[in-house]
Amino acid sequence: MSSNRMLLKKDLKEKRELVNIEVDRFLPRKDEYPKQIHKAIRHTLFAGGKRFRPYLLINTFLLFEEDIRKTLLIAGAIEMLHSYTLIHDDLPEIDNDDYRRGKKSCHVVYGSDIALLAGDALLVYAFDAINSSDIDDRLKHIFIKEMSFEAGHNGLISGQIVDILSENKKVDANTLKFIHKNKTARLIKLPIRFGCHLADVSQEHHERLEKFGENLGLAFQIVDDILDIEGDREILGKTIGKDIKKSKATFPAVYGLEESKKMAADLISKAKELLAPYEERAELLLMLCDFVLTRKF
Repeated sequence: MSSNRMLLKKDLKEKRELVNIEVDRFLPRKDEYPKQIHKAIRHTLFAGGKRFRPYLLINTFLLFEEDIRKTLLIAGAIEMLHSYTLIHDDLPEIDNDDYRRGKKSCHVVYGSDIALLAGDALLVYAFDAINSSDIDDRLKHIFIKEMSFEAGHNGLISGQIVDILSENKKVDANTLKFIHKNKTARLIKLPIRFGCHLADVSQEHHERLEKFGENLGLAFQIVDDILDIEGDREILGKTIGKDIKKSKATFPAVYGLEESKKMAADLISKAKELLAPYEERAELLLMLCDFVLTRKF
């Protein structure tokens, strides 16, 4: 393993633990009544995962500031929002996936009814975490408003519904981009935007880093689509081949495997160029870009 990858792995682990501690303190204990829902809430949330989105928030903030304490619960809110989408994605009515993060999906362990409610609860807790965080009310208002928009029918849900309606159909490039711009890229741009807000940066930095997030988010999705074809279930921690089985709208389905790999590499190259003004402060984000392109999980 290269020294860069080892450094990134160590930093990911350290920041993941900080976010996990904050979220663990915030949520009800798993033995609180009614126990079943609290166990289900924690099942997928603490099953593992890279905490990629929280990491983006924290490291965007670190381009400008040093004390990350006020970012941790906000980063946890992003992860709760993300985990809600995973629980609902895995349900039989949507993607019907039995594994997530290397463990059985929430609905497999607790049933679809409890899993549905666990996802709902995590969505609500994401907003509650922002409201309970130690930031000023102006920022709370901005974050709640922006997360409401991104998670709603104009964002994540619009991408999800078009994804569902596109199954077993031949889709064009515009439809594919709409799905993944909304379903994936929005939830990668959002923590970057929150990191900018927390650091109180200029509009110029906001715009530059959002472009970075859009390129990174689309590259992340393309690699995800490729891993569904070429990945290893034991490493990936979820079922592979399900996109082809359900005739999902994916980049390889529209562009082919080799062209998709080239697109991902080009997007990562653009993302890294956008980080150039931040010089050594962007070192870990640059490493993260390389990880996204070469990841196996």
